[in-house]
Amino acid sequence: MATVTEEQRQHYRTNGWLLVDDLLGIAPIDLQAEVDRIAELDDAEVLHHRERTEYGPALARTENFLSASPLLNAALRHGAVAEVAGELLGEPALLYKEKINYKLVGGAGFAPHQDQPAYPFVSSVLSVMIAVDDAAVENGCLEVVSGCHHELLDQDERGCIADAVVATLDFQPAPLRAGQTLFFHSLTPHRSFANTSNRNRRALFPTYNGISEGELHDAYYAAKLEAFKAEAAGDRVRLSLIGDFEGIPL
Repeated sequence: MATVTEEQRQHYRTNGWLLVDDLLGIAPIDLQAEVDRIAELDDAEVLHHRERTEYGPALARTENFLSASPLLNAALRHGAVAEVAGELLGEPALLYKEKINYKLVGGAGFAPHQDQPAYPFVSSVLSVMIAVDDAAVENGCLEVVSGCHHELLDQDERGCIADAVVATLDFQPAPLRAGQTLFFHSLTPHRSFANTSNRNRRALFPTYNGISEGELHDAYYAAKLEAFKAEAAGDRVRLSLIGDFEGIPL
């Protein structure tokens, strides 16, 4: 059974994030193979999103894929990642949503934002990043702001953090090696830049809510698909219920 030490709890409470080694229970090479397989699934089986890069069309994100992946379904719903999420949330955790962000070579980045505005139906969730490939500054690793997870910051029209606020924040790179897990509060400001290297930066992102808020996985995806249908296409790929992704549509 996964346990969080008091030192780790205090680190999370203070900084709004916590890095843990080797928690998923799947070797990086096997995780990479499963992500490769999911990327090849038909659009009728999973929710794929694509972007245009200088190298041509590329996958940007895959969501709602656990019914097609018994391996990841077991690991994310019933494994140590969910247990630690529950410990940080203060109650048993339920999977709210899941996604793979590919950020392949040439893939776009994400504007500074907090996750909470993109999550309907819940008052508090926990975001998690599990590195599929090594994530470094060169291929667009996550950057986070420590100790700034206690309120929703001023937002712009896209639902991202307003430029005037961004200028006051201290974003620090959070490099991860393949297999490491980063837990971060849904109000922790974060961003990532485009992948300008020759190495992919894929990452698995499960998100959890506390059991007291109920099972919301299917309701989230129903609401998201309905919102996407109601919106006209814009100049950026729409991945989220906020406009944080900087990718160009096909």
